[in-house]
Amino acid sequence: RESDHRAWTPVSCTVTRQNATVQGLTEGKAYFFRIAAENIIGMGPFTETTKEIVIRDPITVPDRPEDLEVKAVTKNSVTLTWNPPKYNGGSDITMYVLESRLIGKEKFHRVTKEKMLDRKYTVEGLKEGDTYEYRVSACNIVGQGKPSFCTKPITCKDEIAPPSLDLDFRDKLTVRVGEAFSLTGRYSGKPAPKVTWLKDNIVVKEDDRTKIKTTPTTLCLGILKSVREDSGKYCVTVENSTGSRKGFCQVNVVDRPSPPVGPVIFDEVHKDHMVVSWKPPLDDGGSEITNYIIEKKDAHRDVWMPVTSATVKTTCKIPKLLEGREYQVRIYAENLYGISDPLISDEMKAKDRFRVPDAPEQPIIKDVTKDSAVVVWNKPYDGGKPITNYIIEKKETMATRWVRVTKDPIFPSTQFKVPDLLEGCQYEFRVSAENEIGVGDPSPPSKPIFARDPIAKPSPPVNPEAVDKTKNSVDLSWQPPRHDGNGKIIGYLVEYQKVGDEEWKKANLTADSCPETKYKVTGLTEGLTYKFRVKAVNAAGESEPAYVPDPVEVKDRLEPPELILDANMAREQHVKAGDTLRLSAVIKGVPFPKVSWKKEGHEVSPKADIEVTGVGSKLEIRNTVHEDGGIYSLTVENPAGSKTVSVKVVVLDKPGPPRNLQISEVRSDSCYLTWMEPEDDGGSVITNYVVERKDVASAQWVTMSSSSKKRSHMAKYLMEGIQYLFRVAAENQFGRGPYVETLKPIKAIDPLHPPGPPKNLHHVDVDKTEVSLVWNRPDRDGGAEITGYLVEYQEDGADEWTKFQTVPMLDCVVTGL
Repeated sequence: RESDHRAWTPVSCTVTRQNATVQGLTEGKAYFFRIAAENIIGMGPFTETTKEIVIRDPITVPDRPEDLEVKAVTKNSVTLTWNPPKYNGGSDITMYVLESRLIGKEKFHRVTKEKMLDRKYTVEGLKEGDTYEYRVSACNIVGQGKPSFCTKPITCKDEIAPPSLDLDFRDKLTVRVGEAFSLTGRYSGKPAPKVTWLKDNIVVKEDDRTKIKTTPTTLCLGILKSVREDSGKYCVTVENSTGSRKGFCQVNVVDRPSPPVGPVIFDEVHKDHMVVSWKPPLDDGGSEITNYIIEKKDAHRDVWMPVTSATVKTTCKIPKLLEGREYQVRIYAENLYGISDPLISDEMKAKDRFRVPDAPEQPIIKDVTKDSAVVVWNKPYDGGKPITNYIIEKKETMATRWVRVTKDPIFPSTQFKVPDLLEGCQYEFRVSAENEIGVGDPSPPSKPIFARDPIAKPSPPVNPEAVDKTKNSVDLSWQPPRHDGNGKIIGYLVEYQKVGDEEWKKANLTADSCPETKYKVTGLTEGLTYKFRVKAVNAAGESEPAYVPDPVEVKDRLEPPELILDANMAREQHVKAGDTLRLSAVIKGVPFPKVSWKKEGHEVSPKADIEVTGVGSKLEIRNTVHEDGGIYSLTVENPAGSKTVSVKVVVLDKPGPPRNLQISEVRSDSCYLTWMEPEDDGGSVITNYVVERKDVASAQWVTMSSSSKKRSHMAKYLMEGIQYLFRVAAENQFGRGPYVETLKPIKAIDPLHPPGPPKNLHHVDVDKTEVSLVWNRPDRDGGAEITGYLVEYQEDGADEWTKFQTVPMLDCVVTGL
């Protein structure tokens, strides 16, 4: 019978052998067979085949395996998979034979000697860069079948693919407190990327509420029972050796607000209304406060009455109060997600509480002069209404009547300069404050003051010096102090001290014994060294001392050299080229010092005329040139010492030639000139450069630019194929310097050059291991389309730059820092 039928069909009933051939079967169909023995008594029981038999030709080798595929390639291995043959030849597959052929060789070689039944195999130990093709055959009990079709040639190298990221969430996500939320997505990349979750730039760690699940292709961050603190900027980074991708989501976990911040302040209290204010909640629940709900209640009743529920201000007028009753106020904050707990005020009685301002404290008087004084006071309590004016009164100490000092309003300043005092008179002052209720009581009177310019101690005398000496005396001289303290200088006190002692001795006992700015200190011991100091004295007392700079040895006079500089010996002397340089100074000293002039530490030029007289010296150079500039020094020396002064001389001239004239970016109609500023600017700022060109065949130079301050110029409108020479000169206020000329002609033809530098390179984002950079296209593409930008980085302090990668666009994320 056929396996899918129930009816049995007889085949033969006359078979006497123990075998029979069944004819008329259909190929591919499955059949069951049964046999019974028969004798003269009858037919015995049937014996049945245990399993169906499919009608096929006899067993052959298997067909070729199918779908041979390369699943993975590295620099030293290849992983292959395949499917079994459609027909196994009528017998089970006993093994597979995998063969490989190195491209360039003729023969296939068996990959493994082991018996292989798995339909996946990784060929290892290959050489990086070699290229192979593979085929696989199936074996059954009969033998080895045909090999599969060959793979494409496979080169051994690591597979790399930059990370990709496909997110299921948007830039912003709003979640109610207590709800769960998850951030999911898919990613890929070779080698397998590392997945990192950050919240506000801090790595997210798993805990009871936070779950992170990452598979080879999917990623998920889930948070259960969210709280307000879960709000923040979440970032997922997918990174491998080829780069990284980021996804961001601003999660806002929202809730009803926290209560308004107290205490409730009663800004105004009246018999029939109050004005209260408060501060907004510390936490608005992640959503803007839409309004405040304000209610009032009589302190002795339990019913709260609504005042308003439609204000976003943090102040409110509470109306319709009964005078004398005590009230409480409570305030709720509301946002889209609910109403906060209330803020409840203290009790406050409804009654008017305004009066005139209190009396200010006793005012202080400062900056007194002969006709004015400044009165200063502190702001008193304003009586509940803002102060609008202060009233200042004055009286002479012996008088009884107070007089207002001005009718003009004085507010908001709490000090006032009172004018028109009488010199020498003694005054007192008092202050009253005024608000809309009225004028308050006056302050206590100030302490009495006399109207006169103040006298302070004078400043020290100026430039005390020892001007002469003998073997037992020293003559001192000084100038009056810069400030006399508004009091007449009575005189000066002179003191001296032997070097090594601590005590200063007075040369004169009283200031009026030395009214002049000089004094002879006598009674000194020959050969000893003394220090001297001078104080100025007025009615207020003694000034700080002014010291003679150096100790003085008491002996007959030996006067060190002294230089009194003329105006032409200022720190810097400018002279125009071709003019005459004159330097001169008056010289003093006993004996008359030896005079020497130097330039930069060397002898001055032979063209300089030097003249020395008994009172001074003069140096003169006619027809100066730029090289005559430099630092000139004048040294005078005698046995008492030496003195040197220096002056920087700048000879102003035309600038030198520009340096390093370079021609670049030569094209058929233009080229680009660059140069460096002259080594010598002639002592004056370079104002502009003159750029000229000429055809080699022409004798005439043509000016291309004469006013540019830049050290570059784009030479346009050239004729293709013509050879040109170029030259550049610098100009300052003293004229045009010499030209620098190109060494060889430049032919106007289109070349190819490297592009100019990218512009405005800056970072737009920084992470702990990466920097996001952007830049603008360069001004010049070198005559060809820009194909990419090479990004390099350098650690601060290092010498070498490290290549990162070449990118086609105007941005790059540098990773792995």
